[in-house]
Amino acid sequence: MAAAVSFNGVGKRYPGGRQALEGITFDVAPGEMLFVTGHSGAGKSTLLKLVPLVERPTAGALLVNGQNVLALRPGAIPFLRRTLGLVYQDQKLLYDRSVLDNVLLPLQVCGYAPGDAMRRARAALDKVGLLERDRAFPVQLSGGEQQRLCVARAVVNRPGILIADEPTASLDADAAVSMMELFRSFNQVGVTVIVATHDHALVQRYASREIRIEHGRLVGWARDGGEAAA
Repeated sequence: MAAAVSFNGVGKRYPGGRQALEGITFDVAPGEMLFVTGHSGAGKSTLLKLVPLVERPTAGALLVNGQNVLALRPGAIPFLRRTLGLVYQDQKLLYDRSVLDNVLLPLQVCGYAPGDAMRRARAALDKVGLLERDRAFPVQLSGGEQQRLCVARAVVNRPGILIADEPTASLDADAAVSMMELFRSFNQVGVTVIVATHDHALVQRYASREIRIEHGRLVGWARDGGEAAA
């Protein structure tokens, strides 16, 4: 079975010469829950942005579900992103729309019939515990609830791969555990989950596999809480 995501010698150099990533090689198996760790500025966020081509690699090969995404024409990139659930640090919530309308938007863009879109959106909100807040606006939600709204919007298309960049960074300890339980629940029904974090306690509690990035290079990995290997 093809890897859900496969990096082979991937690098990212920005204009001006800054090397954000270099020689990154690893696979993510279908249905795996993988944590990407490293210091602030190590390159974790850049790495995650390469998968949906928010950023483009400048070296190496990158496959998603066996498809060479670097060969995609610009017009095909939105179709790639519809197979992915994306939760970024800058939440990009629409503060002039209700909770329900925030989750409906991706389905409306994809052309879902109104009834089907409404059923999917309400199911996603129910999954993250926000169904009773569907008429509220994002500004009326707590930080943890806003993060849950971002997750609902990310999974409403029922993606096979869910990618989250520091999803617990602004949450207290209880909310962080609640968020990770939510990700684990998606993983337990077969969704491939990739989470970038610097929270070592959460990694030790939830990670089946961890890869560590330092200064743009893959320097180690660990499985089931074992020691990292260079």
